[in-house]
This record gives sequence, C-alpha cells and structure tokens, in this order.
Amino acid sequence: MKRQNILNWDDYFMSLAHLSALRSKDPSTQVGACIVDTDNHVVSIGYNGLPNGCSDDEFPWVREGANLDTKYPYVVHAELNAILNSKRSVKGCTIYVSLFPCNECAKAIIQSGIKKIVYECDKYSHTDAVIASKKMLISSNIQLLKLDTTIKLSVEVV
Repeated sequence: MKRQNILNWDDYFMSLAHLSALRSKDPSTQVGACIVDTDNHVVSIGYNGLPNGCSDDEFPWVREGANLDTKYPYVVHAELNAILNSKRSVKGCTIYVSLFPCNECAKAIIQSGIKKIVYECDKYSHTDAVIASKKMLISSNIQLLKLDTTIKLSVEVV
C-alpha cells in the first residue's frame, strides 16, 4: 500500500519557500518565495538579499537609523528576486511567499502576470505598505490565500 501522509502541493511549495529563505543573510528577517506554474512545476525561487555584485559585507543589515545606514534601500525582496531570477514568463503562475508582499513587490507581482499569492505570515498587515499592497492586489484580481502551515513531517528512512 502506498504511503498516505504526504505533503499537499501548498505545503510542499511553501516548504521550498522556507528552504530558500535559509539563504538570506538578513539577521532579522528571512523571507523566501517560490513561483509555480499551473502544472505544479517550479518556475523560480528567491529570497531576500542584496543584488548580484553587491558584497554582503559592505552594506548594512540593520533595521534602524538613517535610511542609507539601514538595509532597506539595498535589499531585494524574495518575491522580486524570484520574478527576476525566472528564465521564463511567470504569467498565470502562483507565488508562494512566507511573508505577505509589500506594496513594491505587489507592483512587480501584478506587472509580471502572477495570478495567485499563497502566503503564510501577515505580521505587517497594519502597515501602509501592506495596506497599499492588498488594495492593488485585490483591484487587480490577484487571488490571495493565507496558508495554515502546521506541517507535520514524518519521513521514514529505509
């Protein structure tokens, strides 16, 4: 008899987003994203980090202080990294992301043609960036799905 207790697709792709987040060098927030097409094929992945060519040791990783002394003007978010890393169109795809997208990422998601966002955490829902994001995403008919991630993995090694 085949094994019954397997990950469903949503949990599988969110797990890939979490795995991608482990590449982030951000000491306070690690975010991962996974873009999937309608055939459940991974199209791209990304995590929050500096642009290619920018040294992780030369730019700040702090959250507070003068804007240019913080990480915010330099870090590329996981969603945008996944879109930019894709070798093919992401039109019609779903993006799995561990943290709800900000307004800047929402613009990129909308412009790229992604049709669904599956997210896990929405801890910044009260901020202007996320309020604006949701307003644009809803206006653009992007489907939003909050995933309950109480994943219980049990793997038997033979």
